[in-house]
This record gives sequence, C-alpha cells and structure tokens, in this order.
Amino acid sequence: MELRQLEYFVAVAEEQNFTRAAERVHISQSGVSAQIRQLERELGAELFDRSGRTATLTVAGLAALEHARAALDAAAAVGQAVGEVTELIRGRLAVGMVTGCTVTPLFDALAAFHRAHPGVRLSLLEDGSDRLIESVRAGALDLALVGTATAPDGLETHTIISERLVAAVPAGHALSGRDRVTLAELSAYPIVCMPVGTGLRTVFDQACAAQDVRPVIALQATAADAIADLAARGIAVAVLSESMAAQYGDRLTALAIDDATTPALLALVWRGTHGPAVRELLAYARRAF
Repeated sequence: MELRQLEYFVAVAEEQNFTRAAERVHISQSGVSAQIRQLERELGAELFDRSGRTATLTVAGLAALEHARAALDAAAAVGQAVGEVTELIRGRLAVGMVTGCTVTPLFDALAAFHRAHPGVRLSLLEDGSDRLIESVRAGALDLALVGTATAPDGLETHTIISERLVAAVPAGHALSGRDRVTLAELSAYPIVCMPVGTGLRTVFDQACAAQDVRPVIALQATAADAIADLAARGIAVAVLSESMAAQYGDRLTALAIDDATTPALLALVWRGTHGPAVRELLAYARRAF
C-alpha cells in the first residue's frame, strides 16, 4: 500500500468520478483506475461500486476512507515538520530590546539559541518600547522585549516582570525619612524618569493623569543607571520600578507610591502568526527567564 494509492482513493471518493479524480491528481484516468485496482487487491475488497454513472463507495470503501484521510494528514504533517526545521536552520530572526534595559536572561536565551541553530542569522535592535511594538506589528521584528503598561493589542505577550513604581531619593532628601509618598507629594519636587514611549513612563503618566497631578519632569534618561546617578546627586527624585530601585539601595531609598497602583510590565511580544524560529527562541527565553 502506497500513499499515492490512498491519495487517488480519496480523490475518487470525493469526486465520485474517476475522470475528475484523474484531473485533480494530474495523471491519466487509466493510471488512477490501475492504482485503485491494485489497492483493492491488497485489501481484499472492492472500494467502489462502479455499476452506476458515479463511483460510489462500498461498505468497505466507507470504512477505509477516514483512515486513508488520516494517513495522508499524517504524511503531510511529517513534511511540514521537516520543512519547518529546514526553515529554522536557514532562516533569520530579528529581535528588539528596549533601550537601556540590559536583561541578562535575554542574552542567555539568544546565546543558547545560536548554539543550537548556528545557521539562523540573528539581529538585535535597541529602541523605545512604542516603536518596538509597532515594528513587531509591522513584521520588521519577530520578537521584542519591551516595557509596557498593558499587553499590546493584537500581539502575543509573555510577561517577564510585573511590578509597581517607586520614588527613589538620596540620604538627606526631604522625603528620605519616609517609606511612602503620594503623587501629589512627589509633584512638589522635580522628577527624573524614563522618556515618553517607555512602559515605565506610560504607567507614571497614566497614574498622574488619574490623580490630576502634573509633576515637573525635569530630566529624562533611558538607562536606569543614569536616572539613579542623577537622583543620587540630589538633582531630582527618581521614578523607577521596584527591582530597578533595589539595585541602588546603597545610594537611594525607595518609597512606595500609594496612588500609582498599576504595575509596569516587562514583556516579550510577538505576532500570533509566527514561524518556527520564533517558537524555538521563545522556548529558550521562557527557560532563561
């Protein structure tokens, strides 16, 4: 029994006509008939009633049809799997990363992926989260690590970090003796934070708008180190995420912001229609994170 015989059998069953089935599979009618006859001899039963104007399935043919279709589907799945591996080996993968966010697990995932699939050409682009998200939507990037206030519409999301914002001040600052603060109280001081287009800034701006607070954003920087350095010098109060501020505990005191309750997200985003290379990198990324 051969796959082509099953293909011809299914074609005749669906077309109910040997001539139309032959046109569908692009061989002669005699060729289809000969292969079906050979299949019937192997099975020991006639699959079609040929007495009428149409080829109708016999009881044996009806019993065989579902299994023949399943066998063809399984064979197609084998071909697809091999094709995906071939595509993966020869493909390219464009990855985005939010500017100023050095996340070691992402680099670990990229390195592990590269070792397993050295034939895939990797590229890495730094940019603002908003632009990275749009690049993923447009197909210019396959996958991106972004900061965001909410899961972007129309994209698949895997959240890495979800945490609240904090204010961070140096020793001797008027707020340094406290462990909590409100947005209204923060607005009395100049602020240093990330620029518009970053997830952290979006969360901060939305929280301020909800409380009708208009803080003075005196300084902006894309790197947490720069924000912390400026705050440590007493120039402005830093607004960071909890884990970011924790890295600078030797220089800054973190204060919970009572009325900024929406968390900032650090997430991997990708389109729902993705190829095998993206699936493979996602598997490495999930393990790394």
